[in-house]
Amino acid sequence: MSPTRPRKFSRSETTRAEAFSDGVFAIAVTLLVLNLADPPHRPGGLGRALLAQWPAYLGYLASFGYVAVIWLNHHQAFVRIRTMDRGLHAANLFLLLTTGALSFPTAVVADALQADLTDADARVAVALYAGLAATMCLSWVALYRQLARRPELLHPDVEDAYVRHGRIRSWTGALAYTAAGLLGVFVAPLLAIAVFVALPVFYFVTSEGLPEARDGSS
Repeated sequence: MSPTRPRKFSRSETTRAEAFSDGVFAIAVTLLVLNLADPPHRPGGLGRALLAQWPAYLGYLASFGYVAVIWLNHHQAFVRIRTMDRGLHAANLFLLLTTGALSFPTAVVADALQADLTDADARVAVALYAGLAATMCLSWVALYRQLARRPELLHPDVEDAYVRHGRIRSWTGALAYTAAGLLGVFVAPLLAIAVFVALPVFYFVTSEGLPEARDGSS
């Protein structure tokens, strides 16, 4: 009897990848909540102390919104994905890597802004957040690039413009987060925070595709 030859990496269904991804998203949101804590205060000063940590609330809002729309867009993507190869698994793991790390820059931004809204630490903090968020967008670029290279991974009835519009949305986010980081470093950190809060709204509104795609034109 001849020895069994090792099998090459074979394509797989999406079930395990989706389950694992949902678990990572749930953990990422839980880690964000841990950044919200009872602030130290003197007797009678709880209200003032709670108000003073407003950057933590804003950071939580921006990051929860980001993870939420990632989950939503991830679901929309995997409704259309029929099977996965190694490249698509790698892109998905890249996305999960960046998502799981989001609580770190969120906490850094909250702490820096509570100390001083305009100093060097606040500028470095928003640059860190922008860098990770832009990298997360690039992970989507990698995912859509793999789908463009391997259209057989998608269901046959997927919209013609789905992958192209997905890449446009991903590059838009990467550029917008990069621009926000530059604004935060060279102009004012609060301008970057405003972009961080607004961008998840864009991704939520376009979660089913850009208007051109929804109208059925290419």
